[in-house]
Amino acid sequence: MMPTLTEFDTIAAISTPIGEGGISIVRLSGEDAVKIANKLFKGKNLSKVASHTINYGHIVDPETSEVVDEVMVSVLLAPKTFTKEDMVEINCHGGIVVTNKILQLLLKHGARMAEAGEFTKRAFVNGRIDLTQAESVMDIVRAKTDKARQVAMNQLEGVLLVKIRTMRQEILDTLANIEVNIDYPEYDADQVTAKQMQETSKSVIEKINRLLKTASEGKIMRSGLATAIVGRPNVGKSSLLNYLTQDDKAIVTDVAGTTRDTLEEYVSIKGVPLKLVDTAGIHHTEDKVEKIGVERSKKAIEQADLVLLLLNASEDLTPEDEKLIDYTKDKKRIVVLNKSDLGMKLNKEDLAKKTNAEIVVTSILKEENLDDLEEAISKLFFSGIHNSNNDVLVTNQRQAGLLEKAKTQLTDVIDAVDNDVPVDIAQIDFTGAWDTLGEITGDSAPDELITQLFSQFCLGK
Repeated sequence: MMPTLTEFDTIAAISTPIGEGGISIVRLSGEDAVKIANKLFKGKNLSKVASHTINYGHIVDPETSEVVDEVMVSVLLAPKTFTKEDMVEINCHGGIVVTNKILQLLLKHGARMAEAGEFTKRAFVNGRIDLTQAESVMDIVRAKTDKARQVAMNQLEGVLLVKIRTMRQEILDTLANIEVNIDYPEYDADQVTAKQMQETSKSVIEKINRLLKTASEGKIMRSGLATAIVGRPNVGKSSLLNYLTQDDKAIVTDVAGTTRDTLEEYVSIKGVPLKLVDTAGIHHTEDKVEKIGVERSKKAIEQADLVLLLLNASEDLTPEDEKLIDYTKDKKRIVVLNKSDLGMKLNKEDLAKKTNAEIVVTSILKEENLDDLEEAISKLFFSGIHNSNNDVLVTNQRQAGLLEKAKTQLTDVIDAVDNDVPVDIAQIDFTGAWDTLGEITGDSAPDELITQLFSQFCLGK
């Protein structure tokens, strides 16, 4: 575990979005946080107030005696704070000028501008949270659905941390026995120790596999399911986007080719975030602008996790429809037979055999059977997980990659024992797996990884 650091300079940053609003919060953290805030605060002496209290007063420029704003100041004393350092949060009126003025005064009187993610980094370095919990902080900030928020909260409470540290302890207990055997070989047999190492490797691999099964779901919860809405012109793609977003993001007319570019929007389907892309109709055109839109549509299909292929149920399949069916054959897709209110010329059963895909019959204009579409999307990707409030999901590629690496190292241990490789040689990969799992939580993470990870955070967090 990284040692607790106590001698930091004091940092400051704006923790709320810049712009007009009801309030803004300027945050300080460090051993001089209260001292610096006290220089600017006219009200109670902040060095004498109780911890975890909020105090009314004004921020005043000491040099000019100008009253900058009427504020409420929270004083939070170590160690029971987010960073485990003394913290001060100044709640001022929301506004770019007043918020920046307060921040500049704090910087002028002893604070340093915080780096991206530095408050959370200090929480990690001081042992308040581990890396999985630090990553969950940004997952909460970026959550686009209640389910994504719920998964991130589980991470913040340490559910993944507990599972990783349980696996590390299992390896560590076996390593202790191995070290005894190496130092005192007369008290044990290599075969017994090797078998124990192999059994532990198999046990941990089984636990890793259970976590890796959640990685694709976790990635979608974190980043959203890239969903391309495709079809020939005027089959209802933009109408579907507008229905799902409950907004008029796309122009809807009866003129073919209205959408000339891709439009993106996040929506929640059964608690799952979808990054919807309304594509231009894929068709032959001589219009230069439309050609660009068609090419972008093809690229959107290639990058999509899911394709919603819209067909006009009231018309026979056209050559363009056939091309789209073939073009999307290697993608996960749901075929939507739209405009059913105009009569059905397409046969649902025949299309199911032809496309090997879920078929949903809708009338977007009359909002008929659209619940069936939402259910089909949820069922295709998330059968079972959205009914649980206690899911442990691997939510990012860093975590998944390290789990895969540890699994490979443990598999090498099993193979080494099967091939009668000496215990002290097989132990190298066994110890490596312990270190790799430690990188997930930060227990054995290199400094450059820590710096790179927290640099992705926003200022003030």
